[in-house]
Amino acid sequence: MQSRDLSPKKVSESRTVMTEMIMPNDTNPMNNLMGGYLMRWMDIACAICAGRHCEAHVVTAAVDHISFQNPIRLGDVITLEARVTRAFNTSVEIFVEVFANDLKGQNARRCNHAYFTFVAVDEDKRTPIRVAPVAPLSTEEQHLFESAARRRELRLILSGRIKPKEATEVRKFFAELDD
Repeated sequence: MQSRDLSPKKVSESRTVMTEMIMPNDTNPMNNLMGGYLMRWMDIACAICAGRHCEAHVVTAAVDHISFQNPIRLGDVITLEARVTRAFNTSVEIFVEVFANDLKGQNARRCNHAYFTFVAVDEDKRTPIRVAPVAPLSTEEQHLFESAARRRELRLILSGRIKPKEATEVRKFFAELDD
């Protein structure tokens, strides 16, 4: 088996941008993009991003709160931008944003966002493997990196993998609010 480089990686090394045009078959009776199609495209963009970062096959482990803020209409062009926020032992968190505009590039708006978690797996696609850490460079990258630990704990609490009293990052956050 070939050894992989586990030195920290910049967010820009795995950033993934995907573009789609909304066609009639993608829409509901109101001529808006169906949510399931969007979730599929978000999962694909995030999986590509995670796979690039991990240099391995990845599987979707969790999706946090997909926010449907603005409708995406028939004929719109959407751009999905996925970037890694943080790596843990065998998993990575990916933040994806969805922007829409008309075919002429006008009426630009942010429509959706979500956090996806992927686990890197070996060549047999069964056993989790270690992943390289993330090296956040910008202020925004640093903010997403730091807040990822809280989001991870919340995912673990909600899935029943840890008890709320075992959460340290979430507890720290609420303690900060009391100050």
